[in-house]
Amino acid sequence: MTNKELAHKPVLIKEIIKLTEPKDNETYFDATFGNGGYSKEFLEFSNCNIIAIDRDPHAYQIAKEFKKKYGKRFDFFHSEFSKINEIIEKTQEKKIDGFVFDIGVSSMQLDYPKRGFSFMKEGPLDMRMGQEGTTAYDIVNSKTHEELADIIYYYGDERNSRRIAREIETYRKSKKIETTLELAEIIKKCFSNKYYKKHPATKTFQAIRIYINNEIEELHSGLNYALQYLKKNGNLCVVTFHSIEDSLVKNFLKIASQNNKINKVIKPSEEELKHNSRSRSAKLRFFEKGNLEFRYIPIEDLGFKQS
Repeated sequence: MTNKELAHKPVLIKEIIKLTEPKDNETYFDATFGNGGYSKEFLEFSNCNIIAIDRDPHAYQIAKEFKKKYGKRFDFFHSEFSKINEIIEKTQEKKIDGFVFDIGVSSMQLDYPKRGFSFMKEGPLDMRMGQEGTTAYDIVNSKTHEELADIIYYYGDERNSRRIAREIETYRKSKKIETTLELAEIIKKCFSNKYYKKHPATKTFQAIRIYINNEIEELHSGLNYALQYLKKNGNLCVVTFHSIEDSLVKNFLKIASQNNKINKVIKPSEEELKHNSRSRSAKLRFFEKGNLEFRYIPIEDLGFKQS
């Protein structure tokens, strides 16, 4: 593995390792493999086994290096949360000792402008995690003003959604919106104050990304499968970075925690905040499963609508 790959430190990893205490021969499921940060820490901590998935095809190259190093202890599948059941059924493990989810866009995606995730770097309007299907370009240039406003508000919690949607609609009458910086500049015009705590395009880019990647529905599926396949006393760790995702996880675990042992939320330490800027808005929600039969939790029960 290259130094750049290893430089992406997984957020709240010390806390996750302390809470889960990975043991020899146990099996853990890394649902967001990315650059392999969480998988590496688990595999190095004990002689445990990892089943990892990622919908991003670029993760496969890193996974091949892991397979060379860790052999039978590591298995990788190019897949998404909604197919976790299919992945587990392919393996010899029918019950899992722990699941780890790191929700949202990864540094692997943000750091490469051609992926189109970053409003700070020039790139095509793409934002597809799986590199298939509808792009951000398609959404920005084809959705009506009302549809865009709803997407930006619902998935980005952006109060300025109507104005942003109108500005996008006005701009594209003269030309198509083609790049990330072009879209970011359009959004900036909708904000009067030039001194921002966050870049004005943050929530809009987040909303478009979540929408085209079906992230809310995928997360909902992943959490249900984690609850279904966890062993008794097995644990679930979910790291979120945005309020919309954290709200879904919080509500899910609140329902799932009835008659279960532990449900807690942890934020990064001052030390991690100094050395890992990505941890700034992170929250870790930890859940330990008691002796509870699996019950599917509908997305409507979590305060979200079925798409």
